[in-house]
Amino acid sequence: MDPIFIILGAVAVAGFWLLMTYNSLVTLRNRVREAWSQIDVQLKRRSSLIPNLVEAVKGYAKHEKSVFEEVTKARSAMVGATTKGEKAVANDMLTGALKSLFAVAEAYPDLKASENFKQLQEELSDTETKVAASRQFYNTNVLDLNNSLEMFPSSLIGSMFGFTKEEFFKASEEEKKDVEVKI
Repeated sequence: MDPIFIILGAVAVAGFWLLMTYNSLVTLRNRVREAWSQIDVQLKRRSSLIPNLVEAVKGYAKHEKSVFEEVTKARSAMVGATTKGEKAVANDMLTGALKSLFAVAEAYPDLKASENFKQLQEELSDTETKVAASRQFYNTNVLDLNNSLEMFPSSLIGSMFGFTKEEFFKASEEEKKDVEVKI
């Protein structure tokens, strides 16, 4: 066998491997981006529900001004957030503000019985479930990408073509706390 054919064969195999590894990393990166966009869609949906929820509660609890200001401020932070980190912080802030809003609503039986408030609360709960599922999907894709970027030999291709690890969308310290259930 001619050594030229052996060298050409080795180069072809190496080129094919390089191409397959690069394409695999591109696919993983795009999955992470698509997963993040799903989180973003749900966070925007939640932000659009908030003004209606605040208006429903305002009608019953006019003197709870500080709670409304906190929710409005948190919503503005969410809408204005541009990076993943900013959105994670704003998400935590908004979650805390909504807990305060729902705590206020507990003190008003007529509000809790309001069909409009119930519907908004159900939509928000549904959105929170979708945010949680989207976060899980995103983190799974981040894990796959990060593993590929740390494992040899794909780490060589990743660094050669500028692929970077992504951050997980983590739960805040507030979300990690135990929930107190009162019966």
